[in-house]
Amino acid sequence: MSDQVVAVLDWIAILCLLAGALLSLVAGVGLIRFPDLLSRMHTAAKPQVLGLLLVLVGIGIRLIPEETNVFNVGTLLLVGLFQVVTVPVAGHIAARVAYRTGRVREDLIVRDELADRLAAKRRSDGGGEGLPETQA
Repeated sequence: MSDQVVAVLDWIAILCLLAGALLSLVAGVGLIRFPDLLSRMHTAAKPQVLGLLLVLVGIGIRLIPEETNVFNVGTLLLVGLFQVVTVPVAGHIAARVAYRTGRVREDLIVRDELADRLAAKRRSDGGGEGLPETQA
């Protein structure tokens, strides 16, 4: 590759790395600043994953001009894939557990679809032992 193309790729990689680092910083600040569990989980999942993906893209672009093997790029792809697949699932499970245990501020919930399902389950189970009474 010519030196000019490598220089352009380096600048693109730098921008991706900086944007990814900034998004990760925003996610960390959001974990401290947001008022409730659901908001904190949102900021921990969304910008963190996008920030990591941007960092991985920046690293991948930086590896293009070098003589590398497929293992390096494959590893980056696997890390990105596992993050995209696992973080939303883990966030959903944690939010559902927090909701069922009553650790969610109900005044901040605009639309509560799970309350109807839990109430129907409580009625069909004959009282719903184990579910908090505040969720009815």
